[in-house]
Amino acid sequence: MTPRKFDFVVIGSGPAGEGAAMRAAKASKSVAIVEQHPQVGGGCVHWGTIPSKVLRHTVQRLLEVKTDPLFSAVAVALKVEYRDLLSSAAQVVQKQVTLRHSFYDRNGLSILYGKAHLLDEHTVVITDRDGNQESISGDTVVIATGSRPYHPNDVDFTHPRVFDSDSILSLTYTPRSISIYGAGVVGCEYASIFRNLGVKVNLINQREKLLAFLDDEIVDALSYHLRDQGVLIRHQEEYDSVEPLDDGVVIHLKSGKRLKTDILLWANGRTGNSQQLGLEALNIIPDHRGNVPVDEQFRTAQPHIVAVGDVIGPPALASVSYDQGRAAAEFVLQGHCDLGLNRSAPNGIYTSPEISCIGRTERQLTEVKIPYEVGRAQFRSLARAQITGQTVGMLKILFHRDTNEVLGIHCFGDQASEIIHIGQAVMLSGNNSIHYFTNTTFNYPTMAEAYRVAALNGLNRLF
Repeated sequence: MTPRKFDFVVIGSGPAGEGAAMRAAKASKSVAIVEQHPQVGGGCVHWGTIPSKVLRHTVQRLLEVKTDPLFSAVAVALKVEYRDLLSSAAQVVQKQVTLRHSFYDRNGLSILYGKAHLLDEHTVVITDRDGNQESISGDTVVIATGSRPYHPNDVDFTHPRVFDSDSILSLTYTPRSISIYGAGVVGCEYASIFRNLGVKVNLINQREKLLAFLDDEIVDALSYHLRDQGVLIRHQEEYDSVEPLDDGVVIHLKSGKRLKTDILLWANGRTGNSQQLGLEALNIIPDHRGNVPVDEQFRTAQPHIVAVGDVIGPPALASVSYDQGRAAAEFVLQGHCDLGLNRSAPNGIYTSPEISCIGRTERQLTEVKIPYEVGRAQFRSLARAQITGQTVGMLKILFHRDTNEVLGIHCFGDQASEIIHIGQAVMLSGNNSIHYFTNTTFNYPTMAEAYRVAALNGLNRLF
């Protein structure tokens, strides 16, 4: 039987796949999306970004009630279990699935459910859950299969007390204690979530500091507040073995320490979902972590096959993955792309308090000998923060001493991931000057006012 033919065949319906599919559809191209799971949305919607952020938001609201004197009498009796948080997350996940499905229906995209395997650079065989197969072909094939938590061979992830960042969403009770191995973004976010639920947390970090890609001052603030909340951070530790028991998990560290907690959350790295796609037969060779190599236009070794999103490796951000999908489709359609992917994308880290940043750090600027100055606004000095009670945090602007160009913005505290976008817009505009913030009127009282305060603070340091 002749395969059904499409202009684009997109494998995966996460942010990267959605970005590519929708850009192609808007250009009136025929598009098929292949999704191996029963619902669209990919790992971002079902196991990653959306569920974890719902958990964090709910816990944050709970914490605010408990620390507000006005509600202290009610808060004493307030008890929220982990399964209650998951119920809230499930509702948001379903709303996201419904919304995305409506996008595809409205734009005439075909959604085909099953596992994909490439016969050649144009032909994809889809096997559904009943074993039925269908072949389709595409002028362009987009690999947007995402990633999954990395599993070392010597850790038993089938044990009911051993979890990764996907399976932790199936936990049905609130543990008394948890060890989190891996202190990257996922590890730090879940450390905040569980600690603010009253769970004892060991956060095990293989490195000297948390999140070394962040500005040192922000890292120090995060470490301080996690410890202040009661998280026990163990730096420069590596596991030797993991011993699951009926009543807990013992993690043996190479330093000789042994930590026993109710459960273990393994949050140490991810693997690209590039296996069983038939890539090797097409001379597309993923690296040891499953990441598919691509060029600047997201093309693989086969010019008609492109790859985008987490499956090509860092930065593995949902926002960037979506833009990569759009950009890859733009390259195919137009031969060029004006999306500006070479520009900085902001990082958003949903710890408690949250973190967001864009541009370079003090350490990076010092290493390349750029003369910079620092402007800071402490949240405790902002009227809006005093009103909301969210006074922990700061906004930090790094700018060139001579040209006044904004070089980096780092925010720690309530709404950091929202606040950062004001600075992002200025940095990517034609008026990238610290004076923009002093010459602009901000609503009062707002958190955005921190930009004016930080800018004046920095300019006052010049001489």
